[in-house]
Amino acid sequence: MDQKENNNTSLQNHKSKKPLHEHTEDALDQYFANLNGDRPGDLYDLVMSEVERPLFKAVLDYTDGNQSQAAGILGINRGTLRKKLRSYSLIH
Repeated sequence: MDQKENNNTSLQNHKSKKPLHEHTEDALDQYFANLNGDRPGDLYDLVMSEVERPLFKAVLDYTDGNQSQAAGILGINRGTLRKKLRSYSLIH
């Protein structure tokens, strides 16, 4: 089985499980519970970085590193993708 078939099978397996937004809600509930009353800072940036990095990595793996295809799948400009990939040290 090639990489794309494996990714498609993996994506199909995830359809029968809990939706991503529920995982996000659970993770945020856990995050707030662990604060012990402390006030978080820069939560938006924290959440975005935690989600964007694995998203970009998964899409790049799916496209065998083709940034133009990855940008198309993500619905963003290729230049924006490259900037974000550099910020997450996914490219040099």
